Amino acid sequence: MLVLVAPGQGAQTPGFLTPWLELPGAADRLAAWSDAIGLDLVHYGTKAGADEIRDTSVAQPLLVAAGLLSAAALGDVTPGAVAGHSVGELTAAALAGVLDDTAALRLVRTRGLAMAEAAAITPTGMSALLGGDPEVTVPHLEKLGLTPANVNGAGQIVAAGTLEQLAALEADKPEGVRRVVPLTVAGAFHTHHMAPAVEKLERAAAGLSPADPAVTYVSNKDGRAVATGAEVLSRLVGQVANPVRWDLCMETFKELGATALVEVCPGGTLTGLAKRALPGVATVALKTPDDLDAARTLIAEHAAV
Repeated sequence: MLVLVAPGQGAQTPGFLTPWLELPGAADRLAAWSDAIGLDLVHYGTKAGADEIRDTSVAQPLLVAAGLLSAAALGDVTPGAVAGHSVGELTAAALAGVLDDTAALRLVRTRGLAMAEAAAITPTGMSALLGGDPEVTVPHLEKLGLTPANVNGAGQIVAAGTLEQLAALEADKPEGVRRVVPLTVAGAFHTHHMAPAVEKLERAAAGLSPADPAVTYVSNKDGRAVATGAEVLSRLVGQVANPVRWDLCMETFKELGATALVEVCPGGTLTGLAKRALPGVATVALKTPDDLDAARTLIAEHAAV
């Protein structure tokens, strides 16, 4: 059983879309999406620097576009399940047929702008904690006023809060945590700091007509499969201000009998987690078009099982 997954913010790097635009039709598709959302995705995916693509309002649509572009390059694929980490949930919604590509990109453009505005209210950020026991780490974070914004499994939790709270965490790590790594994101995503963005997303989502997922769609909220398009959309809106439970998503992959996992561009983060949390599950991360053959081979072996 094949699972197709999409990464979240922070996975982008300068120029990462350049080789993908050499594929037939890719540049035209990206240009059309750019016109639809009023953002030059070609420029940001090929020529922009790290600071430019760190901007939340740019990074989020860029990541969804990259995921959709690379998934299309795989050809006609029907996975057993799809899921995305944070903004990757918008990519997954399009891959599951809940939203068409343009609708997903327009919604993620609104999401990125709204979250950037919310992040500008108070200086906030996120840091990954490597190692440790969640039962020890989570209470420690809450004691410092931080939110366990991403519970990723495989020994990784991402804390989010004000810069002062994150500095306090650096000086006072939970027992068992080996390292605290600041992330290249511009806000405390999936916390109460993002509450102002929820209302704007609700208004944008109200004008959409989502279809029910054509394949199993696994939600960040609780790792459960969601059966209706309306529920997927509702969760996409609310998830902006609530923690990502990727650990529970991976538990669901296991329960569904996943044997293979392909992570769309810019792949790497989620396959890394899967290698530690889902032993025996074959993985391929789409970083460049050079990875497509390996992904297609994996898909041929597992998609129909």
